[in-house]
Amino acid sequence: MTTPSALERPTSVPFTRRLAARFVLLPAVLLSLLPPRRVRTALGLLRRGAVPASAAQAKNARDAMCAVSLRCAGPRGCLPRSLGAALLCRLGGTWPTWRTGVRVVPPFTAHAWIEAAGHPVDEGVPDDYFTPLITVAPEGRPER
Repeated sequence: MTTPSALERPTSVPFTRRLAARFVLLPAVLLSLLPPRRVRTALGLLRRGAVPASAAQAKNARDAMCAVSLRCAGPRGCLPRSLGAALLCRLGGTWPTWRTGVRVVPPFTAHAWIEAAGHPVDEGVPDDYFTPLITVAPEGRPER
């Protein structure tokens, strides 16, 4: 038996922001198909010259990605959603901390997310819920 559920998609995203999110959606999906080391290298290059994103900027980017793509809004779209949100922040000259990691307590799950000011953006879990494996932080910030 399945449990009925509905995706919560943000509705208050301005048209221009949704247009920018659509612009980065394809590159985000293509990046998500690459091996992890290539994703890390590409994001390391893209973050150059960007300032750290604020929590509000990162949340706005994440909301825009969820507004334009059902896949990104769904539970299995974390990788393209996080990559798209990072790319969308970069269009505005900022960079969130992009992470991918795992939850080691049963059941095992992999996840990708963005952080701002050291906290996951709109994930609904405690800060230490996932163990980070790959981190691409803004330049000048230490990567844990």
